[in-house]
Amino acid sequence: MTPTRNPYWYRADALHRGRVPAAVRAWLFAGGSLTAHIRARCPGQFHLRILRQRVAPPRRDEAALLGIPPGGRALVREVELCCDTRPLVVARTIIPLASLRGRQRRLAGLGRRPLGALLFADRSARREPYQIARLTLRQAGIARPSPVDVPVWGRRAVFRLGDVPLLVSEFFLPVLHDTGAG
Repeated sequence: MTPTRNPYWYRADALHRGRVPAAVRAWLFAGGSLTAHIRARCPGQFHLRILRQRVAPPRRDEAALLGIPPGGRALVREVELCCDTRPLVVARTIIPLASLRGRQRRLAGLGRRPLGALLFADRSARREPYQIARLTLRQAGIARPSPVDVPVWGRRAVFRLGDVPLLVSEFFLPVLHDTGAG
């Protein structure tokens, strides 16, 4: 497997929004819980499919955002947000191992529950500004082969639960904005 180049992530406030198709813009810049937005637009059954969850080194750019030293490890969680059996969004969460202490140990045991439900219910949660990129899922570090091998739009942000940082990246599959709902 050949290594892929790290994509360039634009600060959302510095990205010329005209470069992003209108149908995608609505998803990229939506506030609140992405899970709640998808549930509201899913005419069928919403569910979360775990692709992978393991302790591993994060990508270099992810580690830098979270202050993880070189060679450091994190809990890496990759999931698909689906309407019926159809994946609409692939999400990748990086949680430094040092963050999984005390009350935040619950982050390691989410199972099939969406992280967004926990983040938006916690009053201590704060989101830093989004970064936006157009990249393939392989460039994003998603390990599982995907039927989508074209560039997709993604966003990522560091969230803080109290003083605990975690990085949430969300990649919008074309079916989500091509059909309007999924």
